[in-house]
Amino acid sequence: MKRKRIFQRICVVLCCLLCMAQVNVTSAASTPLQRNGRLSVRGTRLVNSNGKTVILKGVSTHGINWFSQYVNKSAFKSLRDDWGVNCIRLAMYTEEYNGYCSGGNQAELKKLIDKGVRYATELGMYVIIDWHVLNDRTPKKHQKEAISFFKYMAKKYKNQKNIFYEICNEPNGGTSWSTVKSYAAAVIKTIRTYDKKNIILVGTPTWSQDVDTAAKSPVKGYSNIMYTFHFYAATHGSEYRKKVQAAIDRGLPVFVSEFGVSESSGNGHIDKTEADKWISFLRKNKISYVCWSLSNKAESCSLLKSSSTRTGNFKTSDLSTAGKWYKTVK
Repeated sequence: MKRKRIFQRICVVLCCLLCMAQVNVTSAASTPLQRNGRLSVRGTRLVNSNGKTVILKGVSTHGINWFSQYVNKSAFKSLRDDWGVNCIRLAMYTEEYNGYCSGGNQAELKKLIDKGVRYATELGMYVIIDWHVLNDRTPKKHQKEAISFFKYMAKKYKNQKNIFYEICNEPNGGTSWSTVKSYAAAVIKTIRTYDKKNIILVGTPTWSQDVDTAAKSPVKGYSNIMYTFHFYAATHGSEYRKKVQAAIDRGLPVFVSEFGVSESSGNGHIDKTEADKWISFLRKNKISYVCWSLSNKAESCSLLKSSSTRTGNFKTSDLSTAGKWYKTVK
């Protein structure tokens, strides 16, 4: 009888251990995509497949045209597991040296985006395919190429649930909202021909800061459209938060697809105090945000030190001041 009781107790303990192991396995296997499914836009907010509000915490690569080494699964996994990042932005420059529309190898750049999407998907993360307009100023300059590019991407990824299409990074140089809106209408039409559901991010004038202007005349006729706002904390303060507030008060869904802790040049001093104010504001208003940039470029906004040679499994010693700050952001 005594041996039977001992055996029963051993069985109970083993069952408990097995249950704990199963819980740990389930927890480890739960990814952002598994938890939230396909995202959509409801009012001014991102919501998951159950209608619950979601705030994405993302990291943007620097131009994959030059920093392709960071498009790898180890880097993305480190950001997911150690930083709480659930979204990767693949920034592909269009006009600059080796740009998609200025002499870059288009086939290789597409392959690099395909790799980035695959790694993010395998890790259950969301991924932004970014047509990184900058020196071209107006997205109209390469509208034909943009339509062809997003046709390819939309056909390829139409059945995936974790894709965002960012169709024009930072219109600038006096480009008007009416010009951006005209471009957006053409590109959105192309994407929606193939991909009916994944979210499209539309840039706004003045380096994606005039969301208040876009709010007065948004693109009509399509769902799951959001509008991008960019800021750099050491340059853009409370007056810019008023612009965002004015936009969301009008019902515009805003997505911060790029921000930094530095000055707007990407360099100069870092303002963590102002950055903290921005994060509080964004979380209060349920706005997702993506930090620039995953690189070791010698500038203040880089998340890695210029001396770092590691391209994944990042250690604290690899992180810049900006990187150490963002890693702790919740």
